[in-house]
Amino acid sequence: MFLRGRNLVVFVAFLLLGMFASSILTLTIVRPSSLASGESGVSNGSTAKPGEFTAAELKKLSTAYHLIQDNYLTQIDRGKLIDGAVNGMLDALNDPYSTYMDPKEAGQFQDVLNSTFQGIGAEVSLEDGRVKVVSPIKGSPAEKAGILPNDLILSVNGEKLDGLTLTEAVSKIRGPKGSQAKLGIMRSGMDSIEVIVVRDDIPVETIYSEMLEGQIGKIEIREYVSHTAQKFKEALKQLEDQGMKGLVIDVRSNPGGLFPAVIEMSEPFVPQGKPIVQVEDRDGQKQSTLSVKGTGKKYPVAVLINNGSASASEIMAGALQQMGGAKLVGEKTYGKGTVQVTFDKELGDGSNIKMTIMKWLTPNGDWIHKKGIAPDIAVEQPAYFKVAPLSKKTVLRLDMTGDDVKNLQTMLVGIGQAPGRTDGYFNEQTVTAVKAFQRLNNLPVTGEVDEKTAVKLEEAVSKEIRNPKNDLQLKSAVNYVSGAAAK
Repeated sequence: MFLRGRNLVVFVAFLLLGMFASSILTLTIVRPSSLASGESGVSNGSTAKPGEFTAAELKKLSTAYHLIQDNYLTQIDRGKLIDGAVNGMLDALNDPYSTYMDPKEAGQFQDVLNSTFQGIGAEVSLEDGRVKVVSPIKGSPAEKAGILPNDLILSVNGEKLDGLTLTEAVSKIRGPKGSQAKLGIMRSGMDSIEVIVVRDDIPVETIYSEMLEGQIGKIEIREYVSHTAQKFKEALKQLEDQGMKGLVIDVRSNPGGLFPAVIEMSEPFVPQGKPIVQVEDRDGQKQSTLSVKGTGKKYPVAVLINNGSASASEIMAGALQQMGGAKLVGEKTYGKGTVQVTFDKELGDGSNIKMTIMKWLTPNGDWIHKKGIAPDIAVEQPAYFKVAPLSKKTVLRLDMTGDDVKNLQTMLVGIGQAPGRTDGYFNEQTVTAVKAFQRLNNLPVTGEVDEKTAVKLEEAVSKEIRNPKNDLQLKSAVNYVSGAAAK
């Protein structure tokens, strides 16, 4: 989440840099005067007023600067050194959500707000010096390629990302529609793999609604941007006018968004006067955002969540669970419970600093940061929903072992073939299953998995994942809502 000055503005941070859809949230909270003043100065003594440098501190910074300028092997651009000093201070916070953007990056950060973006469609953060995926956007190239929350992106097109700032890493991954990004991915419990993502337009259309069997409504929220609240209101009214008996709200793999949007969308489900969310500053002072017009809903509500549900999604899930009587279905959420403010005027050169200044809490006062929100009804998707893409480095054949074979077997199970085992040993039954798949797809029937077979297999698995009939979490949510509505 971020605050931008005194106003609520969503910044789709990494998407704004042309590749990632980030949804870092903003809150309508007036910045403390100490933050807004931007005062600075020099003290002639050994001590300084709060916010000022001592003479000794200024001398240390100046000395380091001149040592570099006068003695380093090559000439260094002055601006680059200053930017590096600011970056260094923010890096010292050890906070993946506090970053510095130079004027060019800051301009990109703002220019593409509320537009259609080109990229891979995933939010990332920088943790322990590595680029970590928060969540791929539903329907994005990243999701289709099999990128998952918590994946580490180690390299792009063979170029390592170690030692880069987040914005530098983003600039390596960004690129025009139709171009390929070969990502080196590290996933827990697996060897590193290469995933090819074809960049594309990432639209900002965020609401998808439909009426399911049994008059159960479903609204999918992919992000919370400027128009999302109105679209949600329209979709909700349409479903209610059609005689909806219960509602499923899907915020899976939704990385968050604009704070006013999530408040407006949550309010109808939270009775008047009850809290939707709280924020807490570094002094422990708390402030609640209360429901002003909410009445609650008479019909049952379920909220679908997973470990890609972050920030604003978690605010909505927490509010509806704790104050709206909804049940959370699926998997534990990501766990982003901090608030950032962007200082876009204070530096005076078009650059800005995005810095964590607060944390947000659920209505009951829970801080979910790095913990997430647990579902009331825990449901995991089938194994093939999270299977890694095949590396395609070698042809897979009889008697081979390893993660690639294990993933192959998991995929075969997902598309209805029977490899006989899923432990990573390529046995005769796996050969038979591969041949059956090849026959069905007019491929050479070899029983071996070359690149063409691997690509076809991944496409078949993606099709199965997108089929609602295979969505165990959605089925569970619908069953709950249907059962509650019938009581």
